[in-house]
Amino acid sequence: MAPDAAEAVEVRGALMRLRRTTGLPVAFGGLVESGRPQIRISELSGNTTTALSSLAVVSGNGLGGKVAALARPCAVTDYSASRRISHEYDAAVATEGLKSVLAVPVVVRRRVRGVLYGALRSAQPLGDRALSAAVDAARDVEQALVARDEARALLTAVREPAGPSGAAWEQVREAHGTLRALAQRIEDPALRAEVLEVCGRLASAVSPESSAASVGISPREVDVLSCVAVGSTNAVAAERLGLRPETVKGYLRSAMRKLGAHTRWEAVVAARRAGILP
Repeated sequence: MAPDAAEAVEVRGALMRLRRTTGLPVAFGGLVESGRPQIRISELSGNTTTALSSLAVVSGNGLGGKVAALARPCAVTDYSASRRISHEYDAAVATEGLKSVLAVPVVVRRRVRGVLYGALRSAQPLGDRALSAAVDAARDVEQALVARDEARALLTAVREPAGPSGAAWEQVREAHGTLRALAQRIEDPALRAEVLEVCGRLASAVSPESSAASVGISPREVDVLSCVAVGSTNAVAAERLGLRPETVKGYLRSAMRKLGAHTRWEAVVAARRAGILP
């Protein structure tokens, strides 16, 4: 699956969850087009026409464009009559029969990467519950985009003939730890497996003939070791991985025993030699 298609799947899933959570009849959205200050509406759920399909929303224009420009959620009770937005897209919105519309940005590393919308066919306030659910849906997409960005960066590093070194290699290790932590929060099993597979490829690039399985290290123990490798304390590792500090300590102690290490750093060095960490 091409990256763009995979990202569209994430948007589609978020829109379906938004409708299921809120009961909103219509949800739609899309991502920023590469090299252009506009969002292409690529995914629609609950629509009855194709009026909004492939619509290019320019930053600053309409509700979605305003959200993209301000990088914050916004809602209108009657789209066509609202004085809070410009009206370049009134015809498409009216054709679909939408009245109350909310929009939330998808923001990754302080950059708007897309916008998700939810809508009613009647002019009535959408309420905080709907807005909160839309924000949660946008966070799901953000998480998936971060994971894919990290995966691409790691794949690029693996494909470099000489590989990174020094400070650059430390950045790769930091990205590896971040990616493993993100993977545990990804609900989509296929995406989670894809991200972890990339992590494994990066580690195996250092020692192709070794692996975590050959040493008996569990995936969670690898997660903890990857955090320790970039200097995280047990408390920080626990926060990143969604675990309790005592649980992290237990995983680390188990990994140290399996690797024959007496200290945290010895465990990291042994894991790198075994091809478990980059």
